[in-house]
Amino acid sequence: MNDATERVILVDDEDREIGIAPKLLAHERGNLHRAFSVMIHDRNGRQLLQKRHVDKYHSGGMWTNACCGHPRPGEEIREAATRRLNEEMGFTCALTPLGTLIYRAEVGGSLIEHELVHIFAGLYEGTIHPDPQEADDIAWRALGEIRHEAEATPETYTAWFRKYLDHDWPFHPIPSAAN
Repeated sequence: MNDATERVILVDDEDREIGIAPKLLAHERGNLHRAFSVMIHDRNGRQLLQKRHVDKYHSGGMWTNACCGHPRPGEEIREAATRRLNEEMGFTCALTPLGTLIYRAEVGGSLIEHELVHIFAGLYEGTIHPDPQEADDIAWRALGEIRHEAEATPETYTAWFRKYLDHDWPFHPIPSAAN
């Protein structure tokens, strides 16, 4: 599925489904839609970041969390997060739900991310095989280093990832998660 044919689930602020829309149209209009983000950590507490492929339809070349995306109509949110983690980073692991956050941010090109995002965390220390169409680079970084870089050069991090930092989402390993 590509950006032109992908559809997103429109929701109200209580995460109740109110419709389906083409992904690009929802981002042009700033419609609130369901999304997910996955935070991956190693046993040392470092977070896996990806540098989005420079040709992504928005926020290309910026650093962000391990993966993010939108569940397909009829797809369970955790299954969608696991699917997308495998598609983008080439691995899966147990994912723990952390909660939800609603945010709205202009992301360039007259596009608006307005998402009710379900945030998941996982612990992983194996091989990573990022899809070269999704990510130009990956890095493991400590939270202090991430915060310092995001404050010094906010333009190098995605709008949603900076929102997660602002909301102090737990950026630490999930002890019960397994590889």
